[in-house]
Amino acid sequence: MQYSHGSFAGFFGGWSIWIATVACLPIEAVASVTYMSSWPWKWAQQTTATDGSLTISGIVIACALLITYFLLNYWTVKLFTRVNSLITVFKIAVPFLTVIGIVIASFHPSNLTNATSGGFAPSGVASVFTAVASAGIIFSFSGFQNIFNLGGEVKNPSKTIPKALILSIVCTGFIYVCLQTTYILGMTPDYVAKGWNNINFHSPFANLLLLLNLHWFVLVLYMDAFVSPSGAGIAYSASAARMAYGIQKNGHAPAVIGSVHPKYHIPRSAMWFNLAVSFAFLIIFRGWGSLAEIVSGALVLAFLTGPICAMSLRRIGPELHRPVRLKGLSFIAPFAFIFASFTLYWLRWPLTGHLMLIIFLGLPIYFYYELKKKDSDFRRHLKAGAWLVVFLVFMLLVSSLGSKEFGGKDIIPYGLDMIVLAIGSFFFYLWGVRSAIVTTSYYQGKAVNEQETQIVDNKEINVNSRAVGK
Repeated sequence: MQYSHGSFAGFFGGWSIWIATVACLPIEAVASVTYMSSWPWKWAQQTTATDGSLTISGIVIACALLITYFLLNYWTVKLFTRVNSLITVFKIAVPFLTVIGIVIASFHPSNLTNATSGGFAPSGVASVFTAVASAGIIFSFSGFQNIFNLGGEVKNPSKTIPKALILSIVCTGFIYVCLQTTYILGMTPDYVAKGWNNINFHSPFANLLLLLNLHWFVLVLYMDAFVSPSGAGIAYSASAARMAYGIQKNGHAPAVIGSVHPKYHIPRSAMWFNLAVSFAFLIIFRGWGSLAEIVSGALVLAFLTGPICAMSLRRIGPELHRPVRLKGLSFIAPFAFIFASFTLYWLRWPLTGHLMLIIFLGLPIYFYYELKKKDSDFRRHLKAGAWLVVFLVFMLLVSSLGSKEFGGKDIIPYGLDMIVLAIGSFFFYLWGVRSAIVTTSYYQGKAVNEQETQIVDNKEINVNSRAVGK
């Protein structure tokens, strides 16, 4: 957004994604400790309280994990890559083994339509939408952003990044669909007959494996549940540092945040800052659920800017070199924006209000640094980003006045709220695309784009020359 709409909209987008990314550090640490509390040892079980929040001992262990994520990224990208690769193999293998084990031991297709438990979607379709937005589903797919955040350190990004993006989303979706389907089909009919809302396992898959007498695999699952979140935490530690570094380079943070180690090329000051913020998040939000809601909402807000930014750059910079060009973007972009608006609405009121408050808390920081610059284009940037502020106010109103299914006052009933949201979102999409402006940041980005294009052209000339020589 910095390149297409100037500093105001760019700050909103950067602030949202940074909040989401840095909050992922404590959430992964909390996830590891929460899973650890299901271990059959008293010291492990004392790390969480009855409401799921961490106890003092749990916070201490979570802080130790945060420091571990920090240290694995502190020296070199190679160390992070090697450790993360090993963890990735483990965290993919164990879920598939779990699926195979449960399918062999227990398989009941009737669970999908069992009338005594409420049939398909027993809590209604609205609950499904809320689960997508706030129960960790959006958060589960958010790892793809690390591909872009670390894309500057990838060889041949025009080929590597699209492949990594597609594979990450497809593989994640496949794994989660397999796990969820297996859990539903593997549950014994006597438990399903009591109703899904009465199945309250502390560690769902581990408890299901114990129920099916697969005791031999529970220990492996416990270990995977502890290790897997740590793998994501290590990756987010690297991404969050680059996000803070990017905010500083846009002029909205102290200069020290943008310093890079001359030998290891790591933004260490940003890492120290993120570590401190992670500790604060951990102390304020001690439970996984509350952290997941904040992360999911902030991610959706950041995703909202993507479709508008992509279409805006096509409008103001048609001559830019694009190694990857998505076909049909003019149709995909508005639908993506509308769907992201739906997802934000599904978070439910008053969580949407709390999220907007966190986002608007960044405004004093923006105005402080912008007024220090004494930029003559300040008002122009405000005008270009006005659509985003009005859109957020629109979302607050719709969420507050919307249907009771999503926590609102039911002034706009269920069904009509979706229509209002779709029409309003499409209007803001058009406004956002037409608000794009050419700024100093755009010209800077264009210069880098031209340099990269020249490098690519030179490589192609060299390859063709060698081919002719042979």
